[in-house]
Amino acid sequence: MASIAKRPGGQWRARYRKSSGREHSKHFARKTDAQRWLDEVTAAIVTGQYVDPRSGRITFREYAERWRSAQMHRPSTENYIERQLRRHAYPILGDRPMSSIMPSDVQVWTKRLTEQLAPSTVGVVHGIVSGIFRTAVRNRVIASNPCEDTKLPKADKPQIQPLPTEVVHRLADAVPDRYRALVILAGGTGMRQGECFGLTVDRVNFLRREVRIDRQLVYISRQRPSFGPPKTPKSERTIPLPQVVIDALAAHPATYPPGPDGLIFTTTAGEPIRRTSFGSVWRPTVQAAEAPTETGFHDLRHYYASLLIRHGESVKVVQARLGHASASGTLDIYSHLWPDSDDRTRTAVDSVLFADSVRTKEVAD
Repeated sequence: MASIAKRPGGQWRARYRKSSGREHSKHFARKTDAQRWLDEVTAAIVTGQYVDPRSGRITFREYAERWRSAQMHRPSTENYIERQLRRHAYPILGDRPMSSIMPSDVQVWTKRLTEQLAPSTVGVVHGIVSGIFRTAVRNRVIASNPCEDTKLPKADKPQIQPLPTEVVHRLADAVPDRYRALVILAGGTGMRQGECFGLTVDRVNFLRREVRIDRQLVYISRQRPSFGPPKTPKSERTIPLPQVVIDALAAHPATYPPGPDGLIFTTTAGEPIRRTSFGSVWRPTVQAAEAPTETGFHDLRHYYASLLIRHGESVKVVQARLGHASASGTLDIYSHLWPDSDDRTRTAVDSVLFADSVRTKEVAD
């Protein structure tokens, strides 16, 4: 049921009543605008795209918290999303009704984020917020996603420059002795930091010279580090151990006995290592080793990948050793490290065309 009536003040009131009996109305200066609005509402109801105007009154914070509670995220991911929303989205958007947030508001908020965060982080935070709005659109809370077509800062992805072997040696020598085997493990297997910190004695097979990666140490705010699944299903893998790693791991427990749950690497208090606290160990190590100031623990993983590539391993092997989700992901990071094929191209063509041209010349002579 819909109608348009002229009000005493000269405005036109368009109204309609839903099957539930609830009435909605809106005022316009012109009758044609009122009719257009009613036509749009009618079309939305017929096509199943109708959005109740009252649904969008819920605040972004309230809807986002409902959204979070319904997601099937691992605990560490859930903690990360909560932290990003609390720090970067709620202060600006949290108390706004969902339907009041316009694309221009999102653009201004994004611009403000670029003044505080790296472009890649801005993209991640924007992606989380956009996912919440997409769900709201599917649930008919709002009519459209205001995050669509947001102009995001360009994230320049620098090419990986692997550490020289002599720098890796210096890092292993400079780090406190308690963590020397940790550096050798990371550089000799390419394991992620959480995988190294979460390695237990039972995951190392000294007889077969391999290590099994099927979990990592995860971190949730205000909680003790605990075991969790690897980054992706492909991250579950078995890595062959070179002798240098075997020797380091075999000697380590004699001086530093395994900690809780058999953890090979622990703090001086015998507790699981936290990423944040390890920074106080790593930064002085980088300085003492005279390594590039931006060197991170993850650079040991890049170093391992560069060794595999330098010694002729295929993309699939490198992917498997590193536990990447796909070979394309491996190429995105390391394609520039594979040997250039220009010389092989020249040799292949010369081996055919040059030989044929010589034979032709000999026949002509």
